[in-house]
Amino acid sequence: MSQKEIMALFDEWNGALQTGDPENVAQCYETNGILLPTVSNKVRHNHEEIADYFVHFCAKGPHGKIDEANIRTFGDIAINSGVYTFTFKDGTAVQARYTFVYRWNGQQWKIVEHHSSQMPE
Repeated sequence: MSQKEIMALFDEWNGALQTGDPENVAQCYETNGILLPTVSNKVRHNHEEIADYFVHFCAKGPHGKIDEANIRTFGDIAINSGVYTFTFKDGTAVQARYTFVYRWNGQQWKIVEHHSSQMPE
């Protein structure tokens, strides 16, 4: 998998956010995927919990942009970590650190781990 193809996985996830449908976003994750979200203290352990988080996040009209990406691949595992910024329909923005861990499940790449935390400074 090339770095360009790994970056395209972020574009797919960001595109799912643009639909405003939390189920579309949850489908980007493996069924047992873990989400450590930016604006919630609750760890999300499955599609139902992940979709629940994105109900509130999608309602803000987020649009993500990667500011710095660091991509590594290890067989059927790919990691993209760095910094991204979300702008919202109300004009506000938040910058956060992120890590997406993707796994090839034999048919497609799915997110198995996603950590996002707002920049501390």
